[in-house]
Amino acid sequence: MKGVRVSNRSNYSRTAVAEPPPSSVPITGGLLARLGAAMAGHTRIVFGVWLLVLVALGAAAPSVFNSLAGAGWQADGSQSVQVRELAQQHFGGNSSAAVQVVVHSDTATVADPAMRHVLDGVRAELSGDARFGAIVDPQPGMTISPDGHTGILVAGAAASTDDMVKAVDEHKAALNALAGNGIEVYPTGASALWSDFNAANHNAMMKAEMFSWPVTLAIMVLAFGSLVAAGLPLLLTVAGLVASAGGLVLLNHVTPISVWAMNFAMMFALALGIDYALFLVARYRDALTRAADPRRAVAETMDTAGKAVVLSGLTVLVSLSAVLIVPAPAVRTMAVGIMLSVAFVLIATLTLLPATLGALGTKVNAGALPYAKRQQHRSPRFARWGQLLHDRPWPFAIGALIVLVALAIPVFGLKVAMPSIQVVPESAPVRQGYELVQRQLGAGAPGALQIIAPAGEAEATARAAAGVDGVAMVTPPQPAADDSGLVMMQALPKVDPSDARMGTILDDLRHQLPDRALVGGAPAENLDLQQALNHYLPIIVGVILVLGFALLLVALQAPLIAGLGTLVSLLSTGAAFGVAKLIFQDGHGAGLLGFHPQGFLDGWGPVFFFAMIFAIAMDYTVFLLATAKEHYERTGDPEAAQIDGLAHSGRVIFAAAAVMVAVFFTFALADPLPPKEMGIILGVAVLLDAVVVRLVLLPVLLRLTAHGAWWSPRWLRNILPNINFAHH
Repeated sequence: MKGVRVSNRSNYSRTAVAEPPPSSVPITGGLLARLGAAMAGHTRIVFGVWLLVLVALGAAAPSVFNSLAGAGWQADGSQSVQVRELAQQHFGGNSSAAVQVVVHSDTATVADPAMRHVLDGVRAELSGDARFGAIVDPQPGMTISPDGHTGILVAGAAASTDDMVKAVDEHKAALNALAGNGIEVYPTGASALWSDFNAANHNAMMKAEMFSWPVTLAIMVLAFGSLVAAGLPLLLTVAGLVASAGGLVLLNHVTPISVWAMNFAMMFALALGIDYALFLVARYRDALTRAADPRRAVAETMDTAGKAVVLSGLTVLVSLSAVLIVPAPAVRTMAVGIMLSVAFVLIATLTLLPATLGALGTKVNAGALPYAKRQQHRSPRFARWGQLLHDRPWPFAIGALIVLVALAIPVFGLKVAMPSIQVVPESAPVRQGYELVQRQLGAGAPGALQIIAPAGEAEATARAAAGVDGVAMVTPPQPAADDSGLVMMQALPKVDPSDARMGTILDDLRHQLPDRALVGGAPAENLDLQQALNHYLPIIVGVILVLGFALLLVALQAPLIAGLGTLVSLLSTGAAFGVAKLIFQDGHGAGLLGFHPQGFLDGWGPVFFFAMIFAIAMDYTVFLLATAKEHYERTGDPEAAQIDGLAHSGRVIFAAAAVMVAVFFTFALADPLPPKEMGIILGVAVLLDAVVVRLVLLPVLLRLTAHGAWWSPRWLRNILPNINFAHH
């Protein structure tokens, strides 16, 4: 009996030691593993905090499109901005931000009672708003057409450019309602242009989002094979979108944020939120097959895939931060909008998603489709593809390089310019008024250049301006309304404001006028902004490449593969811009896509799209190389790293790319040209990057470089932080 008692005690002791409750065993791994376990172990607190955040920021989110700024397309500190500021201070607001209301009749003239009645109505509508400065009736020889059937009433700008766009938003319906009985009324000018364009752009973005969500959900279901797992990326994305929208509204109270910031933020939050959730959920489902409990599976997921997500998010933020050096408010705040959305998505990925996974446990596979029950994290199909690339690397390497180089060659002929009136739909009142002014007053009439000079140099300035080739006429100098001693005159060019010759006319004016004379106006603001964008482009490209390489080097601790990863990302970006040149500059496929080519790419495209494309390219680079390094750390075998890296990440990269391509290509349905450019360029970039680079060229480079891909000198390892992707 005594032996039995000892045996029972021994068995009890052995059971207690060998099988402790899973929650009592310490979580192994690094900081992210402990963070993931903490989130999964305190789901109520995490959900409660996020609920408070979403309620607080969500209250502001619905007003995002009405609250954000509508202008900001300028080069701060440029001569044209100086002219606008002087015009608003000393000339009743008759600046580039002034609103020009075009009134036209085929039968009546400006002097007829019916036309005078409409003009009086326009004046009454605008005079009660403090945002408008001096209101000037149509003037013979200046703002009345030669036949007298068209007159332009000018309402000066007494507020910021953003407030002037909002003023047009509020008054344009009432102004359009004054039309009738054969009299047409069109608000025009830069403020009206941005008002109509922002509205068209917003409608296009909403239409694209409505199309993209069902397509995204379908791809998610196919990728995960589970309705619950497929819904998690969308949950994460909605949380990031709501938080970033509310954050932008609050930030707008501190500094004006362009409405375009939200447009881009919506697109990037959807794309990257799904990317990150795909990577983590796929890894979590695999970890569940080995872990003792969901909390431990979350810890393993965050310790491996979580590191790749953090590195990817940092890469995106670093790439976009380079855009902040451009001295243009709209460009800077677009970058801020995307960075804010990425930050919220990243925070949600590191907190809300682990908590949700911990709460769901094995139910993450609920609603599984039949084929999904046989699905493995290590994809046999991508393993076979990886083996094929390993066995025959050179044909694939050469083929991929030929495709990318051939597509990148056209980029050397790429032309850029600020958008023309064609980016606004033909039905937009501002475009109708613009084209009417051109027919009645000449091609350059909508883009008059403004000259401000000291009164003592008025005659010399006017004479020099009239002698510049390409200037059709110069209006008489108008003295300032105060004692500033300044005069203003308008130089009407002979060409359309978006004509390439406008740049030469502006340069000639600035060189030939007296030194103290300044030249501005809406066309000059566009050209000054374009010059600033061209100046900063090589700087931004250099900064992004250096910082991208540095982040890869820190993460992978392998200079060769970090350098190759950066170079192939640059190559895929060049190929995307080459395709953009063929489509949007040369017009190949324009009929199919439903647009008229401008003969150039919109000027902000290279700066902004380069940062976005490179960020996305590095996103996939990180996913693939982090997975490959994890297997190299475990085995020390470069073949296993290449094949297993592709086998474990290939399906996720393919699914994530399919989602991004679907999201971006829905913007090809937009009527305005800039969203169409954005969608097609980014969609082509993702397609090329995922299919040609991440699933072909980069794995082949891993094969050809073998151990050298992961080699690092001792001195470099000593100064870099120790980052491992394998879970211990």
